Amino acid sequence: MKNLWSLSANGFVGGKESIMRRGNVYQIANGYMGYRGTLDEFGPDELVGITLAGIFDRVGSAWREPVNAPNAAFTRVSLEGVELSALGSRVTRHEQTLNFANAVFGRKTVFAAKAKTLTLESSRWLSAATPNLGVVTFSVRCAQAARVTIRTGIDCNIWDLNGPHLRQMTAEKHGPVLLVQGVTHENSKRVVVAEAIDLPFGTETHETTDNRNLRVIQLRAEAGRTYTFHKYFAVFTDNDTVNKPLTEAAIETVQQARALGREGCRERHDAEWARKWERCDVEIAGDDEAQHALRYSILQLLMVAPVRGSANSIPARALSGQVYKGAVFWDTEIFMLPFFLHTDPEKAVELVRYRIKTLDGARRKAKTEGPGYRGAFYAWESQEAGDDACTYFNVGDPFTGRDLRTHFRDKQVHITGDVAIAMWEYFKLTGDDSLLLEGGAEVILECARFYYSYAYFKKDKGRYEILDVIGPDEYHERVNNNAFTSMVAKETFAIANATVAYLRRNHPKALRTLLAKIDIQGELPRFREAENLLYVPAPDARTGVIEQFDGYFQLKDATVEELKAKMVHPNEYLGAAQGLAVATKIIKQADVVAMLNLLRSRFSAKIKKANWDYYEPRTEHGSSLSACAYAMVAIEFGHLDFAYNYFLQTAKIDLEAKYKVYVGTVFMGGSHPAANGGAWMTAVLGFGGVQADENRVALNPRLCRKWKSLRFHLAYKGDDFRIRITRTSLTIVPSRANARIHTFLVAGRPVKCRPGRSVTVNYRPAK
Repeated sequence: MKNLWSLSANGFVGGKESIMRRGNVYQIANGYMGYRGTLDEFGPDELVGITLAGIFDRVGSAWREPVNAPNAAFTRVSLEGVELSALGSRVTRHEQTLNFANAVFGRKTVFAAKAKTLTLESSRWLSAATPNLGVVTFSVRCAQAARVTIRTGIDCNIWDLNGPHLRQMTAEKHGPVLLVQGVTHENSKRVVVAEAIDLPFGTETHETTDNRNLRVIQLRAEAGRTYTFHKYFAVFTDNDTVNKPLTEAAIETVQQARALGREGCRERHDAEWARKWERCDVEIAGDDEAQHALRYSILQLLMVAPVRGSANSIPARALSGQVYKGAVFWDTEIFMLPFFLHTDPEKAVELVRYRIKTLDGARRKAKTEGPGYRGAFYAWESQEAGDDACTYFNVGDPFTGRDLRTHFRDKQVHITGDVAIAMWEYFKLTGDDSLLLEGGAEVILECARFYYSYAYFKKDKGRYEILDVIGPDEYHERVNNNAFTSMVAKETFAIANATVAYLRRNHPKALRTLLAKIDIQGELPRFREAENLLYVPAPDARTGVIEQFDGYFQLKDATVEELKAKMVHPNEYLGAAQGLAVATKIIKQADVVAMLNLLRSRFSAKIKKANWDYYEPRTEHGSSLSACAYAMVAIEFGHLDFAYNYFLQTAKIDLEAKYKVYVGTVFMGGSHPAANGGAWMTAVLGFGGVQADENRVALNPRLCRKWKSLRFHLAYKGDDFRIRITRTSLTIVPSRANARIHTFLVAGRPVKCRPGRSVTVNYRPAK
């Protein structure tokens, strides 16, 4: 029977790609840093990475990327002088685990050398209670008396894609604490790592060789006796707000952890994780495969949620390494934010604050990216200050090795509207307008200002158009009137107008101050005009199909299979100027269908079905963002079997590690938090039928055939609810602490939800 709260693997398969994929699957994180799921004895060749959130560096002309810290969990063991590694031939048994309940990674390996057997076990976690802290427990047991040497400490040999990022590295010993520190190249940011140990056995000496700061522990192991030590390590950077030198902060953190002890640290860590799961778990009865995959997806989101007060966001590859430059994409707003908005708004606010923090970067991009652009043009690949890390030559040609000109940076303008929609969605679902007053309204108005500067007014047609863009389908560049982009721009104007109206009613003084600050009063009538006159491709009167962009219907029809049969290289890019998909209707990912899902209340089930039927066979699903959009829309018109298959594809993408590792010559292996968010959306917003706006929560469940029931938590307007859905009934349990009575709409029927009083409604699933 599958353990629904853990993941395990038996045996160890070598090879760089296999190690890379397993490192992604078994990664742990706590929002401050991520630690890839690699083994204690591994180094940079095995892609060990402790990736730090929010600190970046550039070396020479290479891509900027997040900084990996020195590895203070490093440990290697020798048995009778023979160094042991899972990569060697001396492994007789190996297993490793990831515990979902508390994000603890564990391994157990049995080695044989010189007619003796040693069992090595370790576990590690990154503290959910103290973000700078990591804890390791390590033990060895010999079947026969043997001589054992353990080297443990801080490994300064760092895996970087475009590094090395730390210079002026120093290794020191401060009493019982090992310390390493270095400085980044670009901004001279300090990174400090400290390590302390509870060591009740052996003799210890200090060693600094091979770019490592180590303790060397010698012991004569008795047969059958287990020898265990605990390690505590801390990472601090100049991004941390501390009222003392970083070295002192790091040393103090590990000393306090050592004084508290492993069990005390673990108790605090587990308590934080229990609170996370209390809010965020989703229970599926009758389908262990779906339950396990969804819980793993939720774990991934919980691990990488930013630390409170950091105003950091979640990169497209989370904290699994330096892939995609550690940048934040539209993935966060459209695919991850809904999970946090509906379960843990305190984390959602950090994601939204990140876009306020990076507003000036978006303004800089608007000024430098094109002629006459104004307002906020948000970065396609956003790093700590909001400047665009995306390059104009962003994909390598695997045939020639040359970089291909792409237009992700300058023409994927829908990112700006995605930000505005997310900002407004936070306000609608939480009822918290403080963020609007603290910069959110300014973001929204600057987004509208950008779109107005980007749009063209066609006098002969009496309308505004959004021309020369890339939609979510990146295989077709520089197209006109992309339906998704135009709809997002139109929605941004509507949100800007609604923001002004809300502030005028409720915070008139703050509105006057804001309008004067950014000198935008005279532009407000233009936003109202643009909301009404901006053109968005409409469904065809006969077929109901929305043309993805002008001229799309005139492209060559083909199947995905036909296109892939023409590929000469498995990594060749299908887009850019000469890609195989460019002249065809084959699209990379959900585009029109993504629009129908994003603004799901605007379109009928009939229109959704017509477009799903048309675009699904023509979609390559070359992005992890695609499957969940097709799943969500399929649910809306009752295509539940297709939806379920796409749900599993989304939820299991990281579990099964079946994804592209290269696009052209660009390495893109890593985890997929947007797909993790998509899995939650499909389960709760899709099969659970949740649709919330500023006025009410509607529940229209359509459980798939395998599911006997679905349970989840829902946060709305500052209050909390437990929802249980069976095939014929729906129960809402409002928290006793709720501040007000809410009216939910269950299968079209209004239901009063009073604090502390559960209510059950029988319903008939929509057809």
